[in-house]
Amino acid sequence: FFVAAQFPTPQVSTPTSWTNNNISLLSISHGTDLPLSSVSSARIILSDKSISAALLQNKTFTSAVTGYAFAFYPAAGYGDGRFFLAVALWSNYKRDNYYYYYYSPTKTWSANRNKPVGENATLELLVDGNLELRDTDGSVVWSTNTSNKSVAGMKMMENGNLVLYDSNNNTIWQSFDHPTDTLLPGQKLVRGKKMVASVSDTNISEGNYYLSMTSQGLFGFYQANNVPQMYFKSLAYGGNVESIELNYDGSKIVLYINAPALGAPWPFINARADNSSGLFLRHDGHLLVYSTSPYNTNDVLTRFLSECDYPTVCRDYELCSNGRCSCLLGIAQDNQTNTQGESRCAEINATTCDNLQHHTLISYENLSHFSYTDDDAAALNGTDIESCKKECLKTCACRVAFFRQRSNSLFGDCFIPSSVLYFIDERDAQNDYKSYAFIKSLDNKENGRGSSRSNVNYKIIAGSIVGAFLLVVLATGFWFVLLRNKGDEEEGMEDNFDNLSGMPMRFTYQALKLATGDFQEKLGQGGFGSVFDGTLQNGDKIAVKRLDAMGQGKKEFLAEVKTIGSIHHVNLVRLIGFCAEKLHRLLIYEFMCNGSLDKWIFCKEPMLRPPLDWQTRRTIILDIAKGLAYLHEECRQRIVHLDIKPQNILLDGELRAKISDFGLCKLIDRDQSQVVTTMRGTPGYVAPELFSLIITEKADVYSFGIVVMEVVCGRKNLDRSQPEECIHLLPIFMRKAEEGQLMDMVDRSNNMQLYRPEAVQMMKVAIWCLQSDYKRRPSMSVVVKVLEGSLDMETDLDYTIHNPIAATRDAELGTTTPILPSLLSGPR
Repeated sequence: FFVAAQFPTPQVSTPTSWTNNNISLLSISHGTDLPLSSVSSARIILSDKSISAALLQNKTFTSAVTGYAFAFYPAAGYGDGRFFLAVALWSNYKRDNYYYYYYSPTKTWSANRNKPVGENATLELLVDGNLELRDTDGSVVWSTNTSNKSVAGMKMMENGNLVLYDSNNNTIWQSFDHPTDTLLPGQKLVRGKKMVASVSDTNISEGNYYLSMTSQGLFGFYQANNVPQMYFKSLAYGGNVESIELNYDGSKIVLYINAPALGAPWPFINARADNSSGLFLRHDGHLLVYSTSPYNTNDVLTRFLSECDYPTVCRDYELCSNGRCSCLLGIAQDNQTNTQGESRCAEINATTCDNLQHHTLISYENLSHFSYTDDDAAALNGTDIESCKKECLKTCACRVAFFRQRSNSLFGDCFIPSSVLYFIDERDAQNDYKSYAFIKSLDNKENGRGSSRSNVNYKIIAGSIVGAFLLVVLATGFWFVLLRNKGDEEEGMEDNFDNLSGMPMRFTYQALKLATGDFQEKLGQGGFGSVFDGTLQNGDKIAVKRLDAMGQGKKEFLAEVKTIGSIHHVNLVRLIGFCAEKLHRLLIYEFMCNGSLDKWIFCKEPMLRPPLDWQTRRTIILDIAKGLAYLHEECRQRIVHLDIKPQNILLDGELRAKISDFGLCKLIDRDQSQVVTTMRGTPGYVAPELFSLIITEKADVYSFGIVVMEVVCGRKNLDRSQPEECIHLLPIFMRKAEEGQLMDMVDRSNNMQLYRPEAVQMMKVAIWCLQSDYKRRPSMSVVVKVLEGSLDMETDLDYTIHNPIAATRDAELGTTTPILPSLLSGPR
């Protein structure tokens, strides 16, 4: 089954050359299906030790073997006589007492995947150390660019790595540094590199799908019409990702993320496999683990992406539901067929850029688009549904618009994709969003009017115009008076701004529009406003919160700004400045790149957020305690936060915690022990005494206890996704504490189980803070001392619960909406 020629070995020295033909190189057909002299045979240049040993034994070889070979492989899709220079996985199989050789169609690396060479092309390892591929006409197709770098030879490693080395066996160049569509155990995808999928299973030329490694994480794109569109993303680890690395641990392959913020490499994908397995990006965007047999594959992204999340699963105007494609209700079919052999869906009344006023939109609910993955893909952020429709109608290129909003919000994001216009069925989706699609069409009524307009009664029109004019004159006069009075009031207020001492930096609205790029990149929404990413002229990153114009007067707003702007602590998010310009209310905060704590402790998708280890969780808890101790005991007036929860704890690039969002805070004079006020807080975190409208700093201590419980247990206090008897965590937590079984409550992710005794001690601190009698709760300064080990904690604890909201009121009040908040709040 092979022609004896230049026999492949694992390594060669400089200089050496090879010619791509059956006479010069050992030629092996693909199994027994191809004739010996076929140009579809592979011509081997180097093979690893196992393959070389097997070939030496020839027909007497009677056992299975797996290994890698560097060879000229037939280039499918380019016709006979064209070849890729590549590395592929080889194995053999037994038939009729003989072992036949087989190479995988998945090439683990290729030098010339976009430009195959012909018969008699040459590969030369030159005396100056450069490895150079020339086509039949002598033109250089590819080289390693290693001239004058002391290259002594080349070898095919048993792990699939092709290496150029010097006289000291140091690596000068390796194929592992230049991935194509495959990662092998021991290989890294470093920052700035890509894995680009092939055109098809047989044609390994570059296709349209690729994975890109950046400092923000791993991202998947589909490129249509030279426009990359994101369909997958991993966590942005504080902007410090260095690489991902594939390893084999004896029974499975594990893909690790390397980032300084994580400490040790963190595994986020693993799959059972053998030591010849790899991870490759298939032509349709699926990331697969393959074993010795290339057809025994395992899709590792199924836990993150459904079949409908891949951009080429359906054609334009088709609806994807559970991986199946069909036409939307109301959309006709033409005589073409789709990927399932069904009639292709026709575009609705194809529009042109002429007469935009005749365009209309057909609305659909519960339809989404894969572009939601990319936060930057939205045409409009923080907008409403009508503005999204108007944007599509006035944009000539818009054929379909998508609008996505949270279920409890009036605002959302508007997406206008330029291509890949299929729809994803969201009717059964379990998420907190509503999604709409708007398909542009021609308005047939507008097209059909024409001559009927000549029959209009012009007298009626004229009378209407006169009447409307008079109404406008009266209304204008009325509003002029109102605006003049309002302007006088605003001017008086503006004059007082500069007389207020101790205020943070004041920004103009125009300056903030420039800093945020006209409020383009939205970071989040909450607390009666949206938060936008911004950059000051000196390059400092900021978070700008634009508050809704409701609920609070300017005097009260400025008073709160002055109070919060005057406090400074390493564990409080710093208020940099504000804007109070006419109706505009904006707050400028320091930028916290790792977002809020809830995204880390409640995230069940490790691709998005890795579980925090015990050391990080303990540090975060101590940071929160120190921030609260400062507010309660070190400020001129005691500041009670009244909304401590994971959503209001932000993390910096080193995962250090800072308290944010002071919108519900209450100031208590030093000579007051408590105050009476309106009900404040978020259900699930509210202290029992607040229902009697009595406020002390011990309300924050209670909320802190809930947060500690959630951080250590790794779940929400109030989680409606749980069975009915497990929705409320606090009763379960107290019962386990009373029974001495707190170890059962420790989160099972990362290394938490290794530190169960320490975690249990932390949970006892939480129980102390959760005492129903607020007088029995410790102060936050005492909590800090206990956590630092300089003070012993109370042991006589009460495990009963007297929180009226825990048992009944949660269902009525909801789980995320604060009660009666003021406007001032930090970034979320």
